[in-house]
Amino acid sequence: MTAATAAQKMPLSAHMREARTRAVRAAVALLIGTVIGYLTSDLVMDVLRAPITEIAESRSASLNYDSVTGAFDLQVRIALYSGIILSSPVWLGEIFGFLTPGLTARERKYTFGFLAVAIPLYLAGCLTGLYVFPRMVEVLTSFASSEDSTILQASYYFDFVFKIVLATGIAFVLPVILVMLNSMGLLSARTIAKAWRVSIVGIVVFAALVTPAADVLSMVFVAAPMVLLFLAALAVAWVHDRRHDGDEGEIHLPSTEWSRTCSA
Repeated sequence: MTAATAAQKMPLSAHMREARTRAVRAAVALLIGTVIGYLTSDLVMDVLRAPITEIAESRSASLNYDSVTGAFDLQVRIALYSGIILSSPVWLGEIFGFLTPGLTARERKYTFGFLAVAIPLYLAGCLTGLYVFPRMVEVLTSFASSEDSTILQASYYFDFVFKIVLATGIAFVLPVILVMLNSMGLLSARTIAKAWRVSIVGIVVFAALVTPAADVLSMVFVAAPMVLLFLAALAVAWVHDRRHDGDEGEIHLPSTEWSRTCSA
């Protein structure tokens, strides 16, 4: 009996008990991660405050809170986001542990394969975002006159940095999505190859938006790995299509011979 068959024959009450058990484990992991995130929130704020400290050396610049509870609210948000990230191996494992018994062996193989590639790439993209965001802050705030003061609202500033890190993380995962769509038969390698110019331009534009044009080195640092990942996805899709076309040729060969026999 396969795992998928066993999962189908499991009664609903057993499914509910398993879901409750896994949800409790994920909640406990999230709680522990949130507590760790709260205890280390000062370290996160030091990282976020670093570019503002550098700006303050040349002109007036500071991070400000617009309400009495602003500092506490930001600390709680940092704790929650950190908890979600730190506990992600646990709750992702619980989700897939609940879903994978209903998948076939081939589907499980593809699922874990994509995750094994996507997660490291996503982390690499997030680290890239952490690397470039101080340069973005410095460049964007440099448009202000030295006689002016740069006063940044803490919650807005945190959202700004978080979106940059999240965007670069997702951008690094896009090649994996291309390979996944190709393996599902929704996107051919030929289609990906035809759009290579648009894709390269899109990558360069994205890198220019994430890293302002004044910092060319950071733009290259972001764009180069994304271009390489796109080319790697194209190569994987091309190999997959070649192999799939070869399999189709073997499958259609008997029907071709049968049609020739009938026509004779």
